[in-house]
Amino acid sequence: MSVTGDGGAVIAHAGSIGLRMLAENTGLTGALSTAMARRSFIPSVHDRGQVLTDVAVMLADGGEAISDIDVLRHQGQVLGPVASAPTVWRALDEVTDARRRKIQAARARVRRHVWAQLTAAGGVPASKVAGTDLGETIVLDVDATIVVTHSEKELASPTFKRTFGYHPIGVWCDNTGEFLAAALRTGRAGSNTAVDHIQVLGEAITQIPMPYRRNLLIRCDGAGASHQLLDWLHAQGQVRGRTLHYSVGFTIGEKVRAAITELPAGLWSPALTAEGEVREGGDVAELTGLLDLTSWPAGMRVILRRERPHPGAQLSLFEVHDGWRYQAFATNTTSGTLQFLEARHRAHARVEDRIRHAKDSGLGRFPSREFAINQTWLALTMIAADLVAWLKMLALDGDLAKAEPKALRYRLLHVPARLVHGARRRRLRLPKTWPWVEHLVAAFARIAAIPPPH
Repeated sequence: MSVTGDGGAVIAHAGSIGLRMLAENTGLTGALSTAMARRSFIPSVHDRGQVLTDVAVMLADGGEAISDIDVLRHQGQVLGPVASAPTVWRALDEVTDARRRKIQAARARVRRHVWAQLTAAGGVPASKVAGTDLGETIVLDVDATIVVTHSEKELASPTFKRTFGYHPIGVWCDNTGEFLAAALRTGRAGSNTAVDHIQVLGEAITQIPMPYRRNLLIRCDGAGASHQLLDWLHAQGQVRGRTLHYSVGFTIGEKVRAAITELPAGLWSPALTAEGEVREGGDVAELTGLLDLTSWPAGMRVILRRERPHPGAQLSLFEVHDGWRYQAFATNTTSGTLQFLEARHRAHARVEDRIRHAKDSGLGRFPSREFAINQTWLALTMIAADLVAWLKMLALDGDLAKAEPKALRYRLLHVPARLVHGARRRRLRLPKTWPWVEHLVAAFARIAAIPPPH
């Protein structure tokens, strides 16, 4: 076998062209163009909204650096002119704080159109908990993560994990997998900073189309156990026409440990697994009546979970003496069994998968020494995550609709194709022996059928 580099009319990563079409047909590209418009500047070739869309497509396709935009430039026979790496750098540098806010508003408008298509096709997916679903409840999961940087970058600093980099915080929609909002923070930013939680949660709620804000569930780990955040969540639940529930990790301090020792043995109930079955070695109980919660929001409950520690688990002195490992959370939900509420809170762990996916699609590596450009990169990472989520919900079914980004790239996005011209039309011919060719052809057809936004 000999290998040469003289092939023609062959398109690599042909499946990613579907993401580009998805951005256009949902109105995302046009909305970003409007957000980036300047009276004093009219680009001669590369519309700035199109440049941002192409970077988001590149990230969804697995690109890690701005130079990876050359993969899309290779597809120029299908996509038309694609910006070079220097042009991408200039476009990112042009995104000011005001334009980032406009981009955020543009994303919300496009999301309304996307969710309208979901509603027409059967409804927004329900969040799954313990073998059942939460119906029309929209679940928002908030969490922070460390992103290590290997060079000096503006506002990068040592982290609490003894690394060096940034400490971004984000909010994901558990129903759809969309990356709704995020804030890029210095590495030394606290994990339990209430102001940051309130900022990103407020931005995330505005991303949810208005009709779907009526029934919200906010989930957070112990970093959200602050009076300021819970007071804010309680206030959000008082908005007319809205029901807001929260499920937030609660710190086990001296008062909670004292309550645990007073808890009658008969109040413990078996916990549930993720499938809704009885969990061996796990129990739940309520501590609300044994704690003084007068300084906390009205209606707040504290629920406790215990389990036998697994080998290697780090335990407190109290847990070592007691023989159990404890976790507590606070909620304002008054209905449902303790087992279901605990399983609902434990489902917050799915946010770790969302973070992993985001780190594999731009979040894991920031390209610039300048903080402002890295903020824009984070915004495009959110758009990339949204494109993948929309692709799965609007154009795929079966196992592919549940696949992780890496699997989608391997099976769909990175497939090659041949570009054929004839009868004044261009045809992208996918290999007929490709195992998922029928799914990809159907996905392109579904994307093409998305009605334009009003």
